[in-house]
Amino acid sequence: MGLQIEVKDLTFSYGAETVLDGITLTLGQGDYIGIIGPNGSGKSTFLKNMAAVLTPTGGEIIIDGKALPRWRRRDLARRLALVGQGSSSGFNFTVEEMVAMGRYPYLDRFGSLKPEDHAAVERAMHLTGCYHLRQRGIFSLSGGERQRAILARALAQETPCLLLDEPTSFLDLGYQVELLELLQSLNRRERLTVVLVVHDLNLASRYCRQLYLLYRSRIYAGGSPEEVLTRENILEVYRTEVLIEPHPLDGKPQVIPVAAAAELKNNFKQRVHLIGGGGSATPLMKDLFVKGFTLSAGVLSVGDSDWATARRLGLLMVEEAPFSPISPQRHRQNLELIGEAGAVVLAPLHIGPGNLLNVEAAFHALEQGRPLFVIDDPAAGSRDFAGGRGELLYRRLKEGGAHFIAGSFSDEITARLSAITPS
Repeated sequence: MGLQIEVKDLTFSYGAETVLDGITLTLGQGDYIGIIGPNGSGKSTFLKNMAAVLTPTGGEIIIDGKALPRWRRRDLARRLALVGQGSSSGFNFTVEEMVAMGRYPYLDRFGSLKPEDHAAVERAMHLTGCYHLRQRGIFSLSGGERQRAILARALAQETPCLLLDEPTSFLDLGYQVELLELLQSLNRRERLTVVLVVHDLNLASRYCRQLYLLYRSRIYAGGSPEEVLTRENILEVYRTEVLIEPHPLDGKPQVIPVAAAAELKNNFKQRVHLIGGGGSATPLMKDLFVKGFTLSAGVLSVGDSDWATARRLGLLMVEEAPFSPISPQRHRQNLELIGEAGAVVLAPLHIGPGNLLNVEAAFHALEQGRPLFVIDDPAAGSRDFAGGRGELLYRRLKEGGAHFIAGSFSDEITARLSAITPS
């Protein structure tokens, strides 16, 4: 039987403190949902409301067409299983005894386990890697072993939906991946619906198909990992500057913390405009971004590696169609950004007929009295594929007063920018 859960305008308060405010979403059979957000955003409270551990202050939760309060506890336990934080036992049951508790919704009035119950318990212990611990007391287990036994109890419940609150807590890296791979396998093979509260944004991105980011009691963003895990969202919600890089195996966004927003400081408060292409500006782009400089870039071809980096960093930039020469319109837009910048850096791009206008644009910085830093390593002659016109332009830039830099250019440019007196 398929599963359908509708959360409509859910609100919940602890006394005068509103923890959830107007939460609305729909879950179906086979969904794999991640609930993320900073501490205190209501993630665990949301899960407890769904599992009827807490009673909503307002709104409603509808499961398979029936409002949550109308469900008998035993029947609900056949539709939803909750793995909460620290959800263990006050008694030193054996692992097998505790896992068998997951079968209570199916027991008759005398409470005896039938063959199918024993089979479900054994299967759950094998799936979670705790079968060898079945005769051990819960109190004798490590935190990670106990967590696996708790998950086994939920799997023994054999529900179409699993609600998990920080299930990777206390687990080392290997078991974290093993657990999430198991959930992913069950989700794909048996269409188990998984709703996962998780702090680790990279694990959430890797394994969850949909994410909901909670912030200030509401859903701040919802959608695919690519839609939710953006630099702007994380900066606003977590107050942390990050880089968003694609995972090398599956391309899922991976979050790389840079610094708390309040710590990003530099002496140069104006925007720095970068002229690059083909990956020539990426190292400097990342380095200046990490150091807190405000950046823009152009003209960059869509799909180019510098374009991809600028896009991930959320930079203002001028974009050109792929495999096309720089058009007069894009050139004018580039000149406008240069005119608005406090300084300009020309990266060591490969010079061809299609991007000569990028080199010519650097002259606009000199005309506007802007500091122009030209990275000439390797020298322009070895990068000139425009019949010598590129090398000639570089010579004219030097004669016009551009600052030429070679070698370890990143630190030198940072130092020179920081030494500029703001206008």
